[in-house]
Amino acid sequence: MKIILSLIMLAILHFIASPAISQEPAFDTFLTRFDYETRADMKIDSKKLIMLLAEKKAVLVDIRFPEETKAWRMGFGLQIPINELPKRLAELPKDKIIVTACPHKDRSSIAMAYLRSKGYNARYLTDGLIGLAENLRGENAKDFLEDTGMVKP
Repeated sequence: MKIILSLIMLAILHFIASPAISQEPAFDTFLTRFDYETRADMKIDSKKLIMLLAEKKAVLVDIRFPEETKAWRMGFGLQIPINELPKRLAELPKDKIIVTACPHKDRSSIAMAYLRSKGYNARYLTDGLIGLAENLRGENAKDFLEDTGMVKP
């Protein structure tokens, strides 16, 4: 049900967005090729993300608005508000999995679909930043920081 809601939101965004976006054939191609495999591949949970970040195979992109990231944020990843994503694509590596995240998953689903339409291997964080924070408490946080090289053991 949540996927259907996300796809409806994407379709609405597609039709009410600027003329340049609405004429973009890449999103049409993304939707035309959408199948069960795509549906499974576009999701990732925080436990798998933590492993991929430690292996340097993924990049977390927090797509919340600046006021939200000023109030609280992760100490890693990129902060690119969803409404700045089109003009900041050059900051994203093409050789890694891009994982979009927000507190839940509404905006991150939209950002993931946009990035996939631009050729990125993008996924959205199914348990959101709240789930990620829950999985990075106590020793898990310490282990993660050491595994990623952000702090020395």
